[in-house]
Amino acid sequence: MQLLFRAAALLLALIIALVDTFTDFDGAVAVLYVVVVLLAARTFRRLDIIVAGTGGIVLTIAAYLNSHGLNHVGSPTARALVSLAAIAITALLALQFQSATRRLASQARLLNLSHDMIFVRDHQGLINFWNRTAEDAYGWPASMALGRVADELLQTRYPDRREAIEAELLTTGSWDGTLEQKTQAGATLVLESRWVLQRDHHGRVTGVMETHRDVTDRKAAYTALVSSERRYRRMFDASRVGVIQEDWRAVRAELTALGLMDGAALTAHLAQHPEFIGQVRKLTDVDGMNPAFLAMVGRPAAPSAPYSVDDILCEDDRMFARSLTAFAQGDPFHEGETEVVHADGSRVPVLFTITFPPADDVDGSVLVFVVDITERRQAQDALLLAQTELAHAARVATLGELTASIAHEVNQPLMAVVTSGDAGMRWLRRPEPDLHEVEQAMERIISEGRRASEIVKRIRAFLSKAPVQQAPLDIGAVIEEATRLVAHELTRERVALQVDIQPGLPPIMGDRIQLQQVLVNLMINASQAMSGQPQARQLSVSARRHDDGLVAVTVGDTGPGIAPDDLERLFDPFF
Repeated sequence: MQLLFRAAALLLALIIALVDTFTDFDGAVAVLYVVVVLLAARTFRRLDIIVAGTGGIVLTIAAYLNSHGLNHVGSPTARALVSLAAIAITALLALQFQSATRRLASQARLLNLSHDMIFVRDHQGLINFWNRTAEDAYGWPASMALGRVADELLQTRYPDRREAIEAELLTTGSWDGTLEQKTQAGATLVLESRWVLQRDHHGRVTGVMETHRDVTDRKAAYTALVSSERRYRRMFDASRVGVIQEDWRAVRAELTALGLMDGAALTAHLAQHPEFIGQVRKLTDVDGMNPAFLAMVGRPAAPSAPYSVDDILCEDDRMFARSLTAFAQGDPFHEGETEVVHADGSRVPVLFTITFPPADDVDGSVLVFVVDITERRQAQDALLLAQTELAHAARVATLGELTASIAHEVNQPLMAVVTSGDAGMRWLRRPEPDLHEVEQAMERIISEGRRASEIVKRIRAFLSKAPVQQAPLDIGAVIEEATRLVAHELTRERVALQVDIQPGLPPIMGDRIQLQQVLVNLMINASQAMSGQPQARQLSVSARRHDDGLVAVTVGDTGPGIAPDDLERLFDPFF
């Protein structure tokens, strides 16, 4: 196209020059060089405009000199000057237009490079510029968008009345807000919009440039975040489980600064500096407590003053140190049982699960789920009391079966006391009392009295309702005391008792009374199982140490044994 316009301009200039030079046409033929300049301007080359303008001026002057010379002044001179002025003005205007066009083209290229949708509309709303991003985002090419009313094309929905927005635009020169527009495919876009008035050099409004940024995804993400936050808040507030939200960022920073973000290192540090745990408890801020936890600790509302874990836990709490160690070694959670402080100063037993964020979580939020186990603790205490009562009743029933044995055990030292007393009296009544024999009789009385006292103590201990007490025990002594309680019963049933205790057995942990009760019950059951059988009735009790360090106590007899169908019921109550 440039070659075509250039050739047309050259041909027209040649024709005008021939007509102006070699004809007697009496008119301003040279003015037609303006058309040559305009044709050259269509090539959009500055040099072509300059060449066309300069050539027109040179040819006009040459034709005038050829026809009239230098000394002639008249109407031809005036026509020549008008032609020269027209050619020069046209060339200058063409150059200015070309410069302005280039500037506009450059601006248009910049607008096309923008990632925002940009279009320009006039005061009637007709679109006269539509950038490439607008083409991609809205789906309409520029050829379909230009000349269309923007609001009708895009079905714009404004956050306020359109009249109010236009009034603000005219008053301030710009408007910012969020609106919705439709694409060609029918999708709705949420846009951050900015409008700017365009004015000419006289200050008159020529149009409006609208810049839109698609925030649909960001809006959707924000909506999802708000929805998630609301769901979390409902769960937080409505949960019947106590929930505490804590901030452990200061704790992590302190442990990192001291090089203690390691379970072993922290454990060693706490062993040397036990006061450190109190410092860390004060560093652990409490950001929130749900209604269930507030009710658990008897508080009507969350405290307004800064609150830390140190205000919740009891002074002698040991579980926070374990939780801190789990946090330092990177565990995702930790569970335990502890006590929290009630508003009235009492203690509330609780089970808790604390969840830790990963190391790269900048939020540092820790959630603690707490369950009040006061009722369970009370039920456990009641169960232990019932078990103690039941065990006591069982021991009383067992002693009822051993009445004869107990009577025999007590009668033996009492008869010895009476016999020694009679002997002592006889030695005193002799004409010459034998004080040495009297002294020996008194010693026997004292020894037998102490023996009777030990028997009574064993029976009283056996019948006591004391709670279970785990303590180191000599298993040999426990077996000996149990066999003494049933010795007379075994003799009456003609049962031979054999006790075999390995020397040097280590102490065992257990409750003396419970172990005695088990041994007494087993030996009585064995005696009853062998009653009436003609063959030998033998009962053996042994204690041996295993290779794994445990002590095994075995009670065996020569009775008929246990029926296979009854093996699974051995430990059923009252079987």
